[in-house]
Formats: sequence, structure tokens, C-alpha cells
Amino acid sequence: MNNRPTFTLPTPLRLEGFGIHLREWSDDDGPDLVAMYDDPEIDRWTPVASPFDAEAARKYLAAARDQRAAGHSVQLAVITDGGPAQGEILLFRSAADERDVELAYGVGAAHRGHGLASRAVRLVTEYVVLHIAVRRVVLRIEEGNTASERVAKATGFALTDDEPVVRTAKGREVVLRTWSHPGGDAEQAAVL
Repeated sequence: MNNRPTFTLPTPLRLEGFGIHLREWSDDDGPDLVAMYDDPEIDRWTPVASPFDAEAARKYLAAARDQRAAGHSVQLAVITDGGPAQGEILLFRSAADERDVELAYGVGAAHRGHGLASRAVRLVTEYVVLHIAVRRVVLRIEEGNTASERVAKATGFALTDDEPVVRTAKGREVVLRTWSHPGGDAEQAAVL
């Protein structure tokens, strides 16, 4: 039996604002995923497979569809000007506290330094606060990931005093600090 927290979101989920478009991945996005995720920085800070090739992209997209269908998460490609995907943002109910929604993101090396992660986090956070009853929106960031810490600060997240969350990724223990942004109605979120 799977006890992972779930939620229902419109299908397909598409968001637009801050000069970007967010849409769910399609099978045609495999080459964009490879270009984005076959990167040492992505390997260092995320649980994504490395090396990331066409087969890894196929598996990644299949897993994203399965998680979406089960109501566990939605993974959105970050696009500007109708071009190829340049990044990704994930949104899912937090396993640590199902009253929270957690975000995770990555941007391809060729597209860093243009504020894509900050814009995607801001856009999804606004959507969550307006449309999903949550206590708060959270980011879990490994200490030393200064780029992600800058994104958190730039988008109104604050470092909490929550106990660190420990996860295992790629055979190593990862200690993540929690950054939060206030959500909507905490009382309503508690009953979801």
C-alpha cells in the first residue's frame, strides 16, 4: 500500500508569467532533457541519473507520467519564447508534512544566469498559494548549494529552524535544510 500524500491538479497544468511558460513534459522533450540534465552541476545537487542519456530521459519521462497519474507530483518544463525546455520545476506534497507543498527545480547549464529558476519558483509558488490549501511552500536545499540558496532568498523564502531532512541519493546521505514561504489557509490545509 502506498501512503505517499497526494493532491489533484488540473490536467494538463500550464502556467505563464514572468516571461516564462511552464508546461508538462512530452515524449518529444527527451533531447532537451538530455541537454539539461547531462551536466556535472545537476549530477552534484539532484538525484537525477548521471550520465543522463536518451534512455535515462525516456525512463525519467515515464516516471514523471506515473507520478502525475498517481497524484504524487507534477513536473513542468520551463520554456521561454516557445523554444526548447531550458529547465524544470517539480511540485509535490511534502513527505515530511503533507500540509506543505515542496518544490524542486533545475536549469540547464546553457540557460543559467537568466533568472529562470527564480521566475519558475515565483510562478509556481503564486499558483500554489492561490489554488492549493497548504500551510506553506517549501524548498529543501543542501548546505553549500549557494545558487539554490540565492533563488530561495530572491523568491521570498526564509530559512527555517526545522530539523534537517535526510535523504539518500546516489548512494550518499544528503542533509537538506528547509526554506519556507507562507501558504494559504493553514487550518484548511490541515484537513487535506
